[in-house]
Amino acid sequence: MRFRHRDGTAVHLGHLTDVREAGSLDEIVGGLAAHAEPVRRAASVPVVGLGLRLPADTAAALAADPGAVARLRRELTARGLETVTLDGSRHRTFHAPVVRRAVYYPDWSEPARLAHTLDLARILARLLPDDAERGSVSTLPLAWRTAWSRTRMAAAMRQLDALAAGLRRIAAETGRTVRVAVEPEPGCVAATTGQALELLKDVDHDWIGLCLDACHLAVAHEDPGSAVARLRRSGLPVVKVQASNALQAEDPTDPRVREALAGFAEPRFLHQTTEAASPGGGAPGDRPPSLGSDDLATALAGALPGRTPWRIHHHVPLHDEPAPPLSSTRTVLTDTLRALFAGDRALTDHVEVETATWSALPAHHRPTCEDSLAGAVAAELAWTAGELTGLGLTPDGGRRTTPAAPPSPTPTERISHP
Repeated sequence: MRFRHRDGTAVHLGHLTDVREAGSLDEIVGGLAAHAEPVRRAASVPVVGLGLRLPADTAAALAADPGAVARLRRELTARGLETVTLDGSRHRTFHAPVVRRAVYYPDWSEPARLAHTLDLARILARLLPDDAERGSVSTLPLAWRTAWSRTRMAAAMRQLDALAAGLRRIAAETGRTVRVAVEPEPGCVAATTGQALELLKDVDHDWIGLCLDACHLAVAHEDPGSAVARLRRSGLPVVKVQASNALQAEDPTDPRVREALAGFAEPRFLHQTTEAASPGGGAPGDRPPSLGSDDLATALAGALPGRTPWRIHHHVPLHDEPAPPLSSTRTVLTDTLRALFAGDRALTDHVEVETATWSALPAHHRPTCEDSLAGAVAAELAWTAGELTGLGLTPDGGRRTTPAAPPSPTPTERISHP
């Protein structure tokens, strides 16, 4: 799905998908048939953007085999799919019963993170549609904050310098530009856009910028307009925005609220939880001082006082608010999109819907089969498309493809992938 900003920028809208346990090209293609094609059909559009997650072993094999990448591109095109962005935050597949902090390793002080990211850039340079201006790869915010040191920070800066040089070489070899987007996240070394600005001030901004995740902005209590304005003044580009909502609890001391929250406190992923340190205070647009817990379960156990509303790093659907007494941070997402697209210039060109943890939702909120999941993702895409058109962007057909796709499997299996 593509849109055209009033300044002429082509804005790509797609959704993030996991290729479940993708260890081979055949498994990736099977994932396209089982998960991505049904979304395009449910959305009733000729072409849908798709953000892929490729674990390190799979990415290394593909990067070394241009023929395999060419086949993957043909499969995408035949199925009415296109890829302009990859998610490089996960180094391995994470379908174990418990993931939690493992997702942040290896971090940016380790060579394995650089190698994986450059493999993804090489693949994406060959997957990009001919008329796409550039691609993007999002990556983790350097590292989880614990055990970080000046030595590791210096190593990370060397790796980011090598990353910029590698991206420059890929552009010279392929004629295609791929940029990397560091994604601030609560609990990490670059937990906020302000921290990311400070840490990345000396990197090459032609090749490295930020991925703004609206859920993360909300949990960090950042005002999107102020954050985007600071980024614009600094010259650090917004390479990509992830359209996402955090879970919100207005009164975390209310027993009904706590009972509802307990259903979201699952053990597989971390669900960082924050509250403003005091109600109100500070200048408009300032980021208020906040208190945080690394997980919702510990917050419920007493790690946070609950004097102000809680925001929880638990992605909830864009188009459908949680049942009362809970809500979402949808206003942060709409403010983020407004800050990026309401002006005379588009401040990014890649928008990715990212409600990636459907299986982590309480059972009564989860899609129960592939058809219902496809319908839910299509509804999120439609909601986001409506927000973009409301900001003055116009639908742009871009590449028109008549899909010649093989039939998809019958959607009988329960959703289990994040």
